[in-house]
Amino acid sequence: MDPTQQTIMQLIPAIRMIMSPQSLKSGSFVPLDRLAETDPEKISVKLGRSISVFEGDPDTILKTVLNSRDEIGEYLFLKNMGLLGLSTNKSKIEQKLGTVRKESRGMALPDSVAPPQIRKPLYNKIILVTGAAMGFGEGIARMLFSEGANVVLMDINEEKGEAVAGELNRQQTANRALFLRTDVTDLGSAMHAVYETVLEFTGVDVLISNAGVLQAGGIDEMDPDTFDVVTRVNYHGYYNCIKAVVPVMQAQNRHAPDNFGDIIQINSKSGLEGSKKNFAYAGSKFAGIGLTHSLAMDLIVDRIKVNAICPGNYFEGPLWSDPEKGLFVQYLNSGKVPGAKTIGDVRRHYESMVPAGRGCRIEDVVKAIKYAIDQEYETGQAIPVTGGQVMLS
Repeated sequence: MDPTQQTIMQLIPAIRMIMSPQSLKSGSFVPLDRLAETDPEKISVKLGRSISVFEGDPDTILKTVLNSRDEIGEYLFLKNMGLLGLSTNKSKIEQKLGTVRKESRGMALPDSVAPPQIRKPLYNKIILVTGAAMGFGEGIARMLFSEGANVVLMDINEEKGEAVAGELNRQQTANRALFLRTDVTDLGSAMHAVYETVLEFTGVDVLISNAGVLQAGGIDEMDPDTFDVVTRVNYHGYYNCIKAVVPVMQAQNRHAPDNFGDIIQINSKSGLEGSKKNFAYAGSKFAGIGLTHSLAMDLIVDRIKVNAICPGNYFEGPLWSDPEKGLFVQYLNSGKVPGAKTIGDVRRHYESMVPAGRGCRIEDVVKAIKYAIDQEYETGQAIPVTGGQVMLS
């Protein structure tokens, strides 16, 4: 990441918080390399609005913005960086300026579209969801979007992720969805996704680290390469995403004393108790809870909460039900369920282990996510959502 990008990552989220009491409604930063016009006077003419121009080092700019925020209008121009629109979304700014973008972005909205139930607690929050192209992640992203959140879907599955984001944006709501191809095992990829999120929405409120893989098998069956893949995605991927978002959340909170950031890992009941013939997955999830506990203690001073949600088995999702690679097939083939002869036998075995008599559903997990975001007093928690299958003492 070059120095200008690093400055943007620190400066724009801070300005978002400084200006939010007055006029900031949605993210709308357009960097200079994406503008058709970089002269602030010409931009002012095209927009038909006066714009405030700031230059200098980040500290100087922030002090100036803080001291003059009551006089700043709709637009704020940062020398050598770009244009920040404070009361409209970026797509509208680009349309007015005649800028054509190659990348897929949120759709511009008609002025007549009213925000849905603006008092919803998630309304206009900026939420990153990893592993969001399918399964739990897709379901979580869809439900959070329906609550009014701006959702950034991060996944390696570009075709599916773009399709989900496009479908959400076609609903013509006031919030927006954005897909960013992201490999969570690569810190650079995670940081680039956060940078693109700042350009699109001007900040990050919540990270939901959901991306994960599972490979069943005992110690005599699993080769080191498979073990490494599970660990890289489930543990290193969680670390990489935290590493990428924390500087943005810290920059925001320095200028908003009542604001909290949230980091939430979608962990598993296998992070709370061992899992037979599933040591690689369970081990990575135990490690994720250790990371959650430890970073919660480190980051609470910055008003960043770190919690884990530990769902029970989501039987309807592809992780379990995929006919070729799903866990029902894996567990049948590995003999994890003694006496099971069919996939139906495996499923009935796991359903019988849940006091509530069913698997976990996406809405169960989203309720726990909303609780973790809404409350301000709990951090470092591993919250079971298991239908009573795991009860903490």
